[in-house]
Amino acid sequence: MKNLLEKHFDAAFDAPNCIQKLREMILTLAMQGKLVPQDPNDQPASELLEEIEGEKQRLVREGKIKKTKPLPKIKTEELPYDLPKGWEWVRLGDVSTRIHYGYTASANHDLKTIRLLRITDIQENKVDWDSVPGCDIKEKVAAQYLLSNDDILIARTGGTVGKSYLVKDIDTKAVFASYLIRIIPSTHIHVEYLKYFAEGPLYWRQLYEKCSGTGQPNVNGTSLNTLLLPLPPLPEQRRIVARIDQLMVRCDELEKLRAEQGKKRIKTHTSALSRLLSAPNKKDFDLSWQFITRYFSDLYSVMENVAELRKAILQLAMQGKLVPQDPNDQPASELLEEIEAEKQRLVREGKIKKSKPLPEIKSEEIPYELPQGWAWVRLNDFGIWKSGSTPSRSNSLYYGGGIPWVKSGEVKVGKISRTEESITEQALKKCSLDINRVGSVLVAMYGANIGDVGILEIEATTNQAVCACNPFHGIENRFLFKLLVSLKPKFVFQGAGAAQPNISRVKIVHTIVPLPPLPEQHRIVARIDQLMARCDELEKQIEASSEKQNAILESVLNFGTALI
Repeated sequence: MKNLLEKHFDAAFDAPNCIQKLREMILTLAMQGKLVPQDPNDQPASELLEEIEGEKQRLVREGKIKKTKPLPKIKTEELPYDLPKGWEWVRLGDVSTRIHYGYTASANHDLKTIRLLRITDIQENKVDWDSVPGCDIKEKVAAQYLLSNDDILIARTGGTVGKSYLVKDIDTKAVFASYLIRIIPSTHIHVEYLKYFAEGPLYWRQLYEKCSGTGQPNVNGTSLNTLLLPLPPLPEQRRIVARIDQLMVRCDELEKLRAEQGKKRIKTHTSALSRLLSAPNKKDFDLSWQFITRYFSDLYSVMENVAELRKAILQLAMQGKLVPQDPNDQPASELLEEIEAEKQRLVREGKIKKSKPLPEIKSEEIPYELPQGWAWVRLNDFGIWKSGSTPSRSNSLYYGGGIPWVKSGEVKVGKISRTEESITEQALKKCSLDINRVGSVLVAMYGANIGDVGILEIEATTNQAVCACNPFHGIENRFLFKLLVSLKPKFVFQGAGAAQPNISRVKIVHTIVPLPPLPEQHRIVARIDQLMARCDELEKQIEASSEKQNAILESVLNFGTALI
């Protein structure tokens, strides 16, 4: 049995959440009396409880605490498991001399005489007292709330509900805020044992059951008072804390090791992709690609790296490095001449208005050298770009017709075959809307999904937060789709800074992009689809591997719990 837990640590090390699970197992075993051996010479917990009760009665007589009502008797059906001989099931209030709420006051960073400790000041079981603000409180009132060493504070509301903090080495006058509950443990309790209880699964399970409030979860002092606590003899409490401390140090070491391995894997992957993307010639590109394929299984064992691989695939595609060029392809320069002729025809037919030429692309604007046959253009050359509008909601005659109407939230990376809302012919005529044909490519311009891209599988209009491109002949709409997906980080960056992130149609059409010959557009799309399918497979493998590792971890932990 010796060093059994340490062996389990190493056996289940590959599971994504193994360290957290191991910490939980340690605390579970501790609260079950299975972490250290019992000593029959220890004073039993029943006698310890008598001493705690004597302490409380003395404090009542001295006027230091008020006499409280007896806590509910512990019923057999409440007990989660059997305890070792010499232990007792008690309520948290049985081993505490006082449990009460903090002081209600406004924080004031100009005041320093008496600090006001808030939930937000407690980070990772630590407090930077220099940054804790003060508050306006009279000394007489402050006496009821002044913090002392060995106080335990519990957050009673919000996202941090139940989080605990053990006051240690305090060298400043401080009270605690009203969103905290203070537990003052009996002097006959090893306070670190109580703190570890407040970090373990048994505590959290009970706390969540007692939490009330729908929008804002919270726990009150009465609930904390009645939490069940397994109480060992005092000497065993000390042995348990010492053993937990020892094992938690081991967990910290493992956590650090995992973090270092993860950083090393990501750094290696980032470096490999960087060399691949910046390769100046075919020889260097091939060498970089060989490195990635050689260590493929190691590099792509985490989701983050697969996400980066997807980005790299799109970058390589737009640099002309994903598929070979064919000298027989019609060059992009000739394709642009055909597109210009199409524009002039559409102007003559009155289908589009003649627009001013966009600024010429300057050499300093070009980010990298393109393959032969490609050309740098602006997105305006890819098609007719139009943004939509929102018909007045006050006019019921505008909605519920047969014309699909796309909102920005519906533009996802994929295909758009239906819409939540539709508009009428009257709305189409009165509200400056156009119907975009099947195959049009949409870009979300506002909000949280700025830069998302979709392809229409239906004829549809859009709201003002969506820009639609009806591609010219000679433009593969799926190539445009993938090009726009690769541009999402750029659009997100351009749209940042405002209260409502947004990017305009003007900014979109002015964007400088590479244009390959039409046959190469088709080849690029096919290759991207092939590689993205491989990425899908990688993600499924990682998920399956994670599930398997978690199952192994659970088995190992259950086995270890049963043996110890």
